[in-house]
Amino acid sequence: MSDSRRNNSTLRRFIDNEASGGIVLMTAAVAALLVANSPQSGSYFTALHVNVGPLSVQHWINDALMALFFLLVGLEIKREFLDGQLSTWLRRVLPGICALGGMAIPALIYVAINNGDPSALRGWAIPTATDIAFALGVLSLLGDRVPASMKIFLTALAIIDDLGAVVIIALFYTSELQLWALTGAAAVMAVLIGMNRFGVRSLLPYMTPAWSCGCWSSSPVFMQRWLG
Repeated sequence: MSDSRRNNSTLRRFIDNEASGGIVLMTAAVAALLVANSPQSGSYFTALHVNVGPLSVQHWINDALMALFFLLVGLEIKREFLDGQLSTWLRRVLPGICALGGMAIPALIYVAINNGDPSALRGWAIPTATDIAFALGVLSLLGDRVPASMKIFLTALAIIDDLGAVVIIALFYTSELQLWALTGAAAVMAVLIGMNRFGVRSLLPYMTPAWSCGCWSSSPVFMQRWLG
């Protein structure tokens, strides 16, 4: 076997390995921490603010790519809700209760520690959110040693936790509502429901409006740049 074929097969095995995504995520996180705390940190943060098209690199990552990530993860969980490990209410209750505990307990600990500082108390919602990407990355590192049911349970828990954090932000940290944005989101939801009713099975027609709506609603900068 030639070296090129051996290298290709090694790369293919890495890509096909379930743990490869977690390895890439953890490696990137460690590299980012090292660079951000090194003498090259200035160049690192400057690169994040370089514009690529209408947005900076940071906004593409935080708003555009994360909207796509949440869409795909949400689709996987919906499938489990309809025809999988979470298809019954008894199976859905446990991750819901755990997610509520995962939001409430960190928030209470934060309040207990910062009880004497009114300005710091405003940050009580910060520890309520779970980083879904890292949760999935850690699970993928364990590979086949973790049963599929546990992965689905923890993924559902992390998603419910994040949704709860979004609700908290909307209720306690929003000064005004953008009614036109809510109307647009409702219109996109109606389009998605309509496509589902008409039997559309291809993923792309669903992803395009949902991803665009997620980007616009999550980033004022995204909306301002695209709408001029």
